[in-house]
Amino acid sequence: MDYSWLNIGSILFGLIAVVIPIINLMRQDKSTSKSLGIISGVSISSCAISLGMQILYTNHLVGIQDWSALMDILPTVANVSLALIVATIVLNIIMYKIYNKKISI
Repeated sequence: MDYSWLNIGSILFGLIAVVIPIINLMRQDKSTSKSLGIISGVSISSCAISLGMQILYTNHLVGIQDWSALMDILPTVANVSLALIVATIVLNIIMYKIYNKKISI
């Protein structure tokens, strides 16, 4: 079985997690948003799916005992995963605050 699709899927879901709030923040009409919860839910779920795919890929590398690949990718995967979590949370908080008139841009 080819496990490289896990990396591609992880990148795609990570991009979805960050791009959805950015697109929503770029909308012209910020007065109301009936689907704010759904948008946030999709963004956070995409982040979780992305991280889950990375965990599955790491599990695959452990299963085949490819220690050199693990040593090569793990520091980068850990840093990018942390950046994805922080970016997703911060963007969703900003989106929530803007749409609820707590702050204004």
